[in-house]
Amino acid sequence: MHSAVLLIEFGSIILCLGLLGRFAARFSLSPIPLYLLAGLAFGEGGLLPLGASEEFVATGAEIGVILLLLMLGLEYTASDLVTNLKSHYPAGLVDGALNALPGAAAALLLGWGPVAAVVLAGVTWISSSGVIAKVLGDLGRVGNRETPVILSVLVLEDLAMAVYLPIVTALVAGAGLLAGSLTLAIALGAAGLVLFVAVRYGRLISRFVSSDDPEKLLLVVLGLTILVAGVAQQLQVSAAVGAFLVGIALSGEVAEGAHTLLSPLRDLFAAVFFVFFGLHTDPASIPPVLLPALALALVTAATKIATGYWAARRAGISVKGRWRAGGALVARGEFSIVIAGLAVGAGIEPSLGPLATAYVLILVVLGPLTARFTEPLASRWARHFGHSPQASEGSSRTAGAGAGASVRD
Repeated sequence: MHSAVLLIEFGSIILCLGLLGRFAARFSLSPIPLYLLAGLAFGEGGLLPLGASEEFVATGAEIGVILLLLMLGLEYTASDLVTNLKSHYPAGLVDGALNALPGAAAALLLGWGPVAAVVLAGVTWISSSGVIAKVLGDLGRVGNRETPVILSVLVLEDLAMAVYLPIVTALVAGAGLLAGSLTLAIALGAAGLVLFVAVRYGRLISRFVSSDDPEKLLLVVLGLTILVAGVAQQLQVSAAVGAFLVGIALSGEVAEGAHTLLSPLRDLFAAVFFVFFGLHTDPASIPPVLLPALALALVTAATKIATGYWAARRAGISVKGRWRAGGALVARGEFSIVIAGLAVGAGIEPSLGPLATAYVLILVVLGPLTARFTEPLASRWARHFGHSPQASEGSSRTAGAGAGASVRD
């Protein structure tokens, strides 16, 4: 009987997610806010609370986080990461300062303490690579000159997560200074070792994993990723970081093949993860934090726009391109929820989960709008006050913004 109820509940969740995904696609929206709302509806205090399938959904949510980070790692080669780190680290520093500090300050002002401040700093810092990539594609801006700048900022955020996640994991677990330092040292050592091995021996690793049979390739990559993620978690480093490093280590045809095979699984389990996060958020707890979430969303939308503008200006992009870069970076999504989920699971601050949910819901909806309208609004404002946005267009065309990108204004 329990098995039948589990199948009915889990099947209902998956069917609901599929229908919500189709609805979002029809209106060119990100499905993330709809998945979160589904979790709120199925969770405690929602319309249809779940019982039998919650433990199963929790396991699926863990796999979802692992696959999200694996697929993120597959997007980059180790040499690309090293190049981006050397060339664009000032943009990463500005990004962290402008967007992490508001989250930390908000947590301290709300009286949540230093651990919650570190967590909320990450929530407000990390943009949503998935949402941003989709928005750029929908707007036809993949070939724009500012797009490599946007991608560089996202890559640096992803690299920063390899350091940040172990710190958060140690803090929420209540580890002392010595244990936390040891965890960070292990994480940094593992990341450095993987980058070194991937640069020097990436082809050998990919050849070992490679298979002409899609089934065998899927099983080997998935099994290796979950194994490494489990070992990383056992070392208190973070399963997500372990999965990210596996993705970086794979390259070439293996990475492309694994990406194609794992994309449907990633989409399924990532959706389950968002539902799981919503399950642990009581809808009644959101209204009290809605105003702080809205204020924080507006502040960090402005700081992300400033980040993109500064990074694009540093790369010599035109004024219009600077505003487009800033507007495109506003969306927060999957990784903000991943970070908040660590704190929610550890019971750090009861209001942090609801605030993070409301914050992501606001910005995942606002992000595509700022990507579309920031530059036109800035141009209109400039014309109104007698400033020509074309003033620096000519001089910026010779600046490099990434090989192979076509020039579009």
